[in-house]
Amino acid sequence: MAEPGIHPSAIIQPGAEIGEGVSIGPFCVVGPQVRLGDRVVLKSHVVIEGDSTIGEDTVIFPFASIGQDPQDLKFRGEHTRLEIGARNRIREYVTMNPGTGGGGGLTRVGDDGLFMACSHVAHDCQIGDRVVMANSVAVAGHCHVGDDVVIGGLSGIHQFVRIGHGAMIGALSMVTADVLPYGLVHGPRAYLDGLNLVGLKRRGATRAEIAELRSLLAGLSEGAFRDHAQSLAGQDHGEKAREIIDFILGPSDRSFLKPK
Repeated sequence: MAEPGIHPSAIIQPGAEIGEGVSIGPFCVVGPQVRLGDRVVLKSHVVIEGDSTIGEDTVIFPFASIGQDPQDLKFRGEHTRLEIGARNRIREYVTMNPGTGGGGGLTRVGDDGLFMACSHVAHDCQIGDRVVMANSVAVAGHCHVGDDVVIGGLSGIHQFVRIGHGAMIGALSMVTADVLPYGLVHGPRAYLDGLNLVGLKRRGATRAEIAELRSLLAGLSEGAFRDHAQSLAGQDHGEKAREIIDFILGPSDRSFLKPK
């Protein structure tokens, strides 16, 4: 007999840790190193393998594949991990891979995210809280995606790219360089097209804060981002402007997306 909340056709391998109130639907497979938090829901046909932790109240929809080996030819079966936070919605055919030995060994997804059908989180990515990835978004390995980022459908994020807090990526964009916090980016070869005003207003940004960010962005557009940001580093700025300056001066292997 299956336990309450676990369909008889589901396969729960010995060693898996199942929290209180978990629901596991038909034909799901849960590997021996998997930990499911309280009230996690696996709808049906969900496969979770590897050293994977799923946070409480997360719902995973049919045919998602979570924790399978990373798509990296350098991966040799070393022990790596995947951590997914609480209250995420992971839709049909989503794939999320653990880390690699050469990339830190951990892929981490924050809380309260929405990962729409067929989206992909690759190895060693760090995904923040309240991130929305629309249908068929692909985030390549080693990327850092900040809190409150929205990525439009069919977009691709190049490996090692950083996307700052509150940025928005328009649909069908190919993002090959870092995106400033609160930036609005779009295009087949994406470019920076001002501020994500909708996102800023939704999070309560004041007119004064938006005006400061516009002024900062206009100054950055006149020359090299890092040089201008360095010149501003010692001045007094609001919290959001300081966040952009710190982001520009932070470590990165990529350049920055700039206006046309």
